[in-house]
Amino acid sequence: MSRKSLLVLLFAVFCALITVSRAQDGGLQQHVAELKESMAKNKQALAQYTWNETVTISLKGQEKKQQHYQVQMGPDGKPQKTSLDSPAAQQQQQAGGGRGGRLRQRVVEKKKEEYEDYAENMKNLTQQYVPPDKDMIQAAYAKGNISMNPMPGGMKLVIKDYVKPGDSMTLTMAQKALQSIQIASYMDGPSDAMNLSVRFDKLPDGTNHVSSTTLEGVSKQMTVATQNSNYQKR
Repeated sequence: MSRKSLLVLLFAVFCALITVSRAQDGGLQQHVAELKESMAKNKQALAQYTWNETVTISLKGQEKKQQHYQVQMGPDGKPQKTSLDSPAAQQQQQAGGGRGGRLRQRVVEKKKEEYEDYAENMKNLTQQYVPPDKDMIQAAYAKGNISMNPMPGGMKLVIKDYVKPGDSMTLTMAQKALQSIQIASYMDGPSDAMNLSVRFDKLPDGTNHVSSTTLEGVSKQMTVATQNSNYQKR
């Protein structure tokens, strides 16, 4: 092959790569726009609803606590929760059936406070990811931290460094709506890993909502599982 022919071939390959790159970037931009639009619509629609939330905390595979709430979106766009558990049920869970001397009881209570505090910290971190924030997604896109992976009937968007350096959030979309979210993050440091799985479902009017979440604190062997149900318009 002559030098001229080789240069022509390389130029053609370069142009083809540019075209593919632009097409991929355009497709990514479209999916990011669809995701932001879908989230905005659903956030507005969910403001019309109340629903029930059941939170189950397990430690090393053993259930430690279960809480029940009624939830609605507040004026600030964040969930507001009202406990549905009776005071007697709350006291029973706090007592935990513990027996023995005062020293043993204090040890049990201290451990209980520690895992409850850790579970609360995990839930607070989760709220930085779910629901995804349209402005943070736009910022991630601007930084080039979003990639897309086509799949049958949908698309996966992978976001790196969304909340913390080194974290990742994978959003699975189908028919322009979120189907699931997988998050790999951490608490105080990378060695204290936190994994989160979120599943979505649709209400009869088409509103997309979180149906369940499973939050795992790897180092503590702790799981916080949440189920949402009984959606009613206000």
